[in-house]
Parts: sequence; structure tokens; C-alpha cells
Amino acid sequence: MTKLRKTPVALAPNAAPFAIRSERGSDVIAREALLDAAFGANRQTRTCQQLRDGRAPAEGLALSAVRKGKLVGTLRLWHVSAGGIPALMLGPLAVDNACRKLGVGAALMDHALAAAKARGHRAVILLGDAPYYGRFGFSAAKTCELSLPGPFERDRLLGLELSEGALDGVWGMIVPTGAPERFQAKWIPVRVKKTRQTSNLEPRFDSIETEKALVLKIKAVRARKAPRAVPQAA
Repeated sequence: MTKLRKTPVALAPNAAPFAIRSERGSDVIAREALLDAAFGANRQTRTCQQLRDGRAPAEGLALSAVRKGKLVGTLRLWHVSAGGIPALMLGPLAVDNACRKLGVGAALMDHALAAAKARGHRAVILLGDAPYYGRFGFSAAKTCELSLPGPFERDRLLGLELSEGALDGVWGMIVPTGAPERFQAKWIPVRVKKTRQTSNLEPRFDSIETEKALVLKIKAVRARKAPRAVPQAA
């Protein structure tokens, strides 16, 4: 098992520090725009997306990096079965191009892997560039017999054991096992015009827009593109 490393975060002179926190509903639009800039408008057709569609991220493992009130990085992990072995699939990881020298990607990785280990997860898999993710302990040493439900580059399928021996002898297809996305409704107090009958707040039952609906709204800004900030995990 590879020991998790802790990456020092170097801030540029006079740069405001960034914070890593759990993802919030208010992050969705900015997150999707950031992912579009990093991966392109066709990212929804990528092989790894099949492991995420219709699924919720693993609990506590959807992270956002925020700097000066702006979302500048995102990383989420997902429940999968790797040939029958419970694991997490890491990605997508993306960082705002303007913050690529602040160590945001490394900080997200360190935070996510530490949180995954603390929650008792035993292995993490990703599809990404070995030279970059090797710094965090990922390698292809134990993933050569695993497959994805679509085309992929074999040398980019990497694994990390959070518990020694978690990926020993693993083989077969990687398939999603996460809980389906669920969207709840909530009561929203709506202030109504005062009349003779009432001057109170009238509760109205309204449903929260689903994340898919929010994603559709983002298509209008997909013309805005930026180069990748870090070697991305698909």
C-alpha cells in the first residue's frame, strides 16, 4: 500500500488563500462551467461518465475549492465495483486556469484521499495521466485486468490502495454502484401582498430544480473555453 503524501500548498505573493469544502447546491452552475472549460462540451460522452450518470457522489466526497468567493476547483468520487471489489472512482478533477499555480488540484486530491480513507474506503481508481497522479500513489500495477464500459487507454487506468491488498488479484468490469440521484422538495415561504384577510407569509410548495435542469442552462455559456489547468481525471 502506498503511503498518502501531504502536498504543501504554495501561495503566490499577495494571493488570497483558497478553501476546500464540501460541495453545495449553489456550486452546480459554476462547477459545470468549469468542467466544460476543462474537458470540452463533449465530456458527457466520455466513458467514465457512464459510471456517474444518474448516480450521487459518495457521501462526503464531493469537494469544491473556493477562492475569494469564486469556485476555482472541483473533485468528486463515486461508488463502483471493480470486478466485484468495492472501490471509489475519482473524477472529474478540474481547476480554474487562473489558479493552476496555487496548488488547488493537489490540495483537492490530498483532501479527498484523506477523507476517503477516514470513511473506511479501501481503494480508489481513476482514468488519468500517470506522471501526475503517480505523485499521489496511483499506478497501473494492479489495474491491468480491469475494464471500463467503453473505450479507454489502458496505461491511464490507475489505482491506489488505501488499505493494503485491497486491489490484489482484482479483475473484471468496473461498474457503478452508487445510490441514484434523489431530489427532494421543500417548503418555500413566499411573501404575498397584504390584504384585508392576511399580512402573513404564505407557504408555497415548490420543488427544487434538479441538477440536470441546471446543467441544461449552462449550455448557453459553453462557448467560453479555457486550457486545462492540471492533468485532468476524466
